[in-house]
Amino acid sequence: MRYLLLFTLLAYLLSGCNSPSAPEHAEVVTADVLTPRNTAITRENAYNDLFLDTAALENFITKRQLNDSVANRLRSFYNARNYQFAWIDSRGLTEEAAAFRSLFNQSPDTTGDKPLNNKLDRLLEEDTLHAKASDPDMIQTELMLTWRLVRYFRKNGGTVEQMEHMVPMQKEDMMEMADSMLHTSEKQYPAIAGLKPALRQYRDIVKNGGWKPVDSSARSIKKGQSSPVIIAVKQRLATTGELKEKDSSDVFTDELEAAVNRFRNGHGYSENGVINDTVISALNVPAEERLKQLLINMQRMKWLPATPQGKLIVVNIPAFMLHVTNDGKKVFDMPIVVGKEGHSTTMFSGKLNQVVFSPYWNIPRSIVRKEILPAMSRNSGYLARKNMEITGHVNGLPVVRQRPGARNALGRVKFLFPNSFNIYFHDTPEKSLFNRDNRAYSHGCIRLKDPVSMARFILEDSPQWTDEKIDAAMNGGKQKYVAVKHPVPVIITYFTAWADEEGALHLVRDVYGHDAVMKQKMF
Repeated sequence: MRYLLLFTLLAYLLSGCNSPSAPEHAEVVTADVLTPRNTAITRENAYNDLFLDTAALENFITKRQLNDSVANRLRSFYNARNYQFAWIDSRGLTEEAAAFRSLFNQSPDTTGDKPLNNKLDRLLEEDTLHAKASDPDMIQTELMLTWRLVRYFRKNGGTVEQMEHMVPMQKEDMMEMADSMLHTSEKQYPAIAGLKPALRQYRDIVKNGGWKPVDSSARSIKKGQSSPVIIAVKQRLATTGELKEKDSSDVFTDELEAAVNRFRNGHGYSENGVINDTVISALNVPAEERLKQLLINMQRMKWLPATPQGKLIVVNIPAFMLHVTNDGKKVFDMPIVVGKEGHSTTMFSGKLNQVVFSPYWNIPRSIVRKEILPAMSRNSGYLARKNMEITGHVNGLPVVRQRPGARNALGRVKFLFPNSFNIYFHDTPEKSLFNRDNRAYSHGCIRLKDPVSMARFILEDSPQWTDEKIDAAMNGGKQKYVAVKHPVPVIITYFTAWADEEGALHLVRDVYGHDAVMKQKMF
């Protein structure tokens, strides 16, 4: 059941609760209670690698004329982390900054925060940023985000301790973190509940020594064959529960095929019943690494935003899946193709407000420079063959677009939801991509397997957009913008571990390397 709804994600998203969740009457503690400074946090064990000067915080409080209650919440927040930056490290904005921005954007009132959002947009566009703790611009951004967090908690409820722990403070022992997460209140963080059984299971497996690696030199093995490798595979799958029956033979049985398919499904591979090098590589990921993967994703789940009732589109990038719901009920799931890279796209949100039929593809300048110009130099007829045209020049570089048509890279329709990453949904003429297990391909937007179903869903509030009219617009060859009557919330997420609606665990590849960064910081 590979394409089931992400239970831990959407059960929380559709609950209508605020995030971070809190007891009904919880509120921020009064200003005269200060969290003591945690001097046990050092540069060696800190979660982030930049530290703030205490004078910078006091100057910020004075300049902003913050009242004692707010000022002391800021002081407590940084005391708890020994004045370590929360939102910025030496590489720029952290994953938590992007997650909090997504969470905050779901709030009904964001008045007065446009300048900060514009600043975040600029920072998120920087792929190779090297931040310094002494940079006044970085200090200002850091403190503005924390002030925003204080205001968010004061408005939505939540304890001081919860607020201070939204961003991890220091590296921790993996097993101690697992025990702590198992005791973390699900009332505070409902989204983590679905992964707690798996966390408990993998913690116990690690305590018992993990599992033995399977011989990686084995070739493809199928049902009916015999091999010494099969014995090791059976032992490994019995450890994590995919193989239900006790069997120590070297024969590839029907039961083993079912277990292999359960494993393949849970790790993002097609269920063809074959043990190959890909499966063995996944089997041989150490139990300790899988436990860390669970903890990283549970930490991410703390930032899941509140969601309005009505229509909702949720994308999980590592799962290569899109989920559509209406009033909490599943409408459809859809396979997608994502970009090869997404440096900051761990979590963000927007509202789908425009459908563009028979779109032009306005080719990004980077692609023109790196791909189009070299192709033009090799073949003078390249643009005509690709149905492209030059519409002008900017700073010596041609402005190129691809005309609507069957070969257009965006296919027959695209769906816009304004966001700082310039990501949108679109059709594609390359339908074979959806047959792949790994669907991180090419440039950064999200390709839909069934754009017709998406168009019908988005425009169903507009009766004039019948199936016939949608088909005609998609194949008309003339670009047409259609405003969506009721814009649909879109949430882009990045979870490499989740439990589906049947409670089955999924552990998939870290396609953008975000887990790897988090692992270095958390453990």
